[in-house]
Amino acid sequence: MNIERKIVIGMIISTEFIQKIRPIWDPRFMEGRASKRLSTWCMEYFDKYGKAPGKDIWTIYYAKAKDLPEGLALIIEEDFIPGLNEESEDESLNLDYLMDQTHEFFKQRNLENFSEDIKGLLLEGDILEAEKLASDYNPVAEDLGHDVDFKSEKALEKVEKAFNQSNQTVIEYPRQLGEFWNRQLRRGAFVALMSTEKRGKTFWLMDMADRCSEQKHKVAFFQAGDMTEDEQIMRICVHNTGKSNLVEYSGKMYQPVRDCIRNQMDTCKKDVRECDFGVFEDWEEKSIRTELSLEQILDAKRANKDYKPCHNCDDYFKKRGYGSVWIKNIYKSDPLTLAEAKEKFRETYTNKRSLKLSSHANGTLSVKNIRAILDIWDKQEGFVPDAIIIDYADLLVPEFQMDFRHTQNEIWKSLRGLSQERHALVVTATQSDAKSYDKDTLTMANFSEDKRKYAHVTAMYGLNQDRKNREKQLGIMRINEIVIREGEFNSSNAIYVLQNLKRGRPFLGSYYI
Repeated sequence: MNIERKIVIGMIISTEFIQKIRPIWDPRFMEGRASKRLSTWCMEYFDKYGKAPGKDIWTIYYAKAKDLPEGLALIIEEDFIPGLNEESEDESLNLDYLMDQTHEFFKQRNLENFSEDIKGLLLEGDILEAEKLASDYNPVAEDLGHDVDFKSEKALEKVEKAFNQSNQTVIEYPRQLGEFWNRQLRRGAFVALMSTEKRGKTFWLMDMADRCSEQKHKVAFFQAGDMTEDEQIMRICVHNTGKSNLVEYSGKMYQPVRDCIRNQMDTCKKDVRECDFGVFEDWEEKSIRTELSLEQILDAKRANKDYKPCHNCDDYFKKRGYGSVWIKNIYKSDPLTLAEAKEKFRETYTNKRSLKLSSHANGTLSVKNIRAILDIWDKQEGFVPDAIIIDYADLLVPEFQMDFRHTQNEIWKSLRGLSQERHALVVTATQSDAKSYDKDTLTMANFSEDKRKYAHVTAMYGLNQDRKNREKQLGIMRINEIVIREGEFNSSNAIYVLQNLKRGRPFLGSYYI
């Protein structure tokens, strides 16, 4: 989609956009006849009613169509009308990015118009008037820029924008996990996940991409070489269907579910309790949380067939200290088939969901390449992502050769720049250092290559499981805070997440202890 069409769409659907470009607007900036006419109608409507026309643009068009110059109505109908309904209802307009593009375009068109005016005077031989015009040149005001005079009325608009931006979550998770990290998954943020090998980093990045697109945001997913395109697409199909393509992960299996430790210990007296007896009445709370094994839960399950896990009360979701894990049986008959994968794929990725995958061989993708690909998608399709997810940062190559440690710093600095210039959420992952294999919980001491990566992220989270693999067998992942730029953070602050990676699901539920 060319920039003029994007500006027209923005003027039709966004009052905020048209408000901001009003002080520097000039119809001469629009080169195409149709875009010049449509954008002028939008501005006239805004000046009269104080808002963008929205669907009223159709009323305006039909009222004015008979008076349009020959052929112009046809151009508008053929080039703008088709698909405009869908575009005008787009709920994920990246307004800040469009503002930046519009300002650059207006500056370019202003210079082009100025140059043409001077050339016209020179062709007419009016050198004096050309000199006068040259001395009177007025650049496009930096009204769309980022300078703020705190004494001006505009400063209050900036305050309002800052508040809105801080609350503009791009990916939302439910319940306790949402409370734990949703506010960090916002437009313009740079978030990273850190873990040892084989802790499900790619599963989490894929889950974020899928969830983001499901919530009607546009997602660009860059595979930097950890997986091939075929492997990545297979991972997506498994995630979508909740069914593995492997025989060994089919049939009967166990899956974790949320339970309350007071239910398990039979110390709950609430009327809403699901069960009227406990299964670990002789256990201490600490032992249940740190020592209870999968086999012991299965033994308790076999001995107490009527036991029901519970998380019915409000305290379970509002207070800490209640969460625990139980196991249920699930059955996935045969391995995932091609027909099932294709059917689910068609059902999932409709026109209302927008997810693009770009796969690259290990050692070939750089941040510069990512920018170039995003520019191509923007120009050819009008695709501007709300979230850019990269699997993963450690595999990116530098634009310039330098010392390895400094290379990593430059890559992470460039990723932060990407989130700022595209006004998008950027999410990636990184591997922790060798010492982390001897720890149950990651901290800031477990950075690999260069600790300066912490300076560039707005938030970093650790993916943790104990060294004895007890949590892995139970399907428990502990996510803890490593760095949070805004607000207090503590590596001991963690959320417990239940998962079943055999079914491609890193998130089934969450709880605090």
